[in-house]
Amino acid sequence: MRGLLLDVGGVLFGPGSDLDGLSALVRRARSAGIATGIVSNDPGGSSAAWLRDLGDGVLVDDVVLSGDVEMAKPDAAIYHLAARRLGLPPELCVFVDDLAVNVRGAVAVGMVGVHHVDPETTIEELSILLGLDQPW
Repeated sequence: MRGLLLDVGGVLFGPGSDLDGLSALVRRARSAGIATGIVSNDPGGSSAAWLRDLGDGVLVDDVVLSGDVEMAKPDAAIYHLAARRLGLPPELCVFVDDLAVNVRGAVAVGMVGVHHVDPETTIEELSILLGLDQPW
């Protein structure tokens, strides 16, 4: 796997998230040459500047917001766009979301899907899929 795409709400932020643990994993992935991105159904606009500011290497390489690109998960087009913006085919990307319907949408375009239920399990699964050493 050469790409890692993550949802924001419910994965990186909010109940059931572990921003510190997942951020550490994202940093390890980036240092291993894995392209990273956020794919969110956020409506975009000026109130989403803080999300866009997570791109360009601040946390991830790229940020795709539904409101900015006029497409939303689980539509195939948003997964294709996110992979293309990382310079990768979908088949080389892992996608993480707390909503199973969005994970199924990513899998339908060829991505490996990870259904986020709890941070520890997600971090362990991503570490295996991305070939990263375990954080613990």
